[in-house]
Amino acid sequence: MVHDKTWASRLFDTGNLLLLTIVAVITFLPLMHVLMGSFTTAEELVRKPFILIPSQFSLNAYQYILSTDALFSALGVSIGVTVVGTAISMFLTCLMAYGLTRRDLDGRKLINFLVVFTMLFQGGLIPTFLIVKAMGLIDSYFSLILPTAINAFNLIIMRSFFQNLPDGLEESAKIDGCNDIGILFKIVIPLSMPAIATISLFYAVNYWNTYFNAVMYLNDASKWPIQILLRQIVILASGFNADTSVFNEGYVRPPEQSVKMAVIVVSTLPILIVYPFLQKHFAKGALVGSVKG
Repeated sequence: MVHDKTWASRLFDTGNLLLLTIVAVITFLPLMHVLMGSFTTAEELVRKPFILIPSQFSLNAYQYILSTDALFSALGVSIGVTVVGTAISMFLTCLMAYGLTRRDLDGRKLINFLVVFTMLFQGGLIPTFLIVKAMGLIDSYFSLILPTAINAFNLIIMRSFFQNLPDGLEESAKIDGCNDIGILFKIVIPLSMPAIATISLFYAVNYWNTYFNAVMYLNDASKWPIQILLRQIVILASGFNADTSVFNEGYVRPPEQSVKMAVIVVSTLPILIVYPFLQKHFAKGALVGSVKG
């Protein structure tokens, strides 16, 4: 028998809906301002502090960004680093996370402690740079991947997700003659796709936004990822000195504010396109993987 909601329940639902609507509007309006501001003129940006619908449509900011042939090269670098880096990180994270779930692993507690320890204390900038240099990774794309290949937080989430899987599945696979590697790739990983999709998104966003490591380790401007190139574009649009070797001759400097907005749109659009395809796995993977520590 279905009972009608009480007035208190309806009041709570109404208040909850109103609160979520306000939060959604607060989140949505700045994004719309940035998007629309990138399509307007300098005069309108000066005249109006907040723009939702531009009265004068302009593509000057995007024409300025596209005035360099290096944009598509940098975009290709970022896509390549993101795809390859995410694949390497997920492979290593799954291997280590599965190993840490094995109760018969010698030194398991010590390794878990060291993983958590790295979340609180890190080696520092200079030791990390010296290690990257000693490995011959300077001016190599792998300098953007290997130093951050395994994230301790992501590893803990993946390990917790693996621990939540029924032990009977592994026992049945062992009876059938399957070894540990076979269990991982044939049973554990296929059953862990929500967590893998979630952690993959975490890694992909991190690699896509790579900036500091690229500044530290890449000396060749032709190897710059999109984030550094866009930063150079913002610096030039602001009137400061920057490396102009990546720009074509005869470019016209557009208004600074519209360039900043266009840069935000260009740098976030690829992740916004990918996110909806992983959204259905995101909540489930993050929540289920965090139940058991």
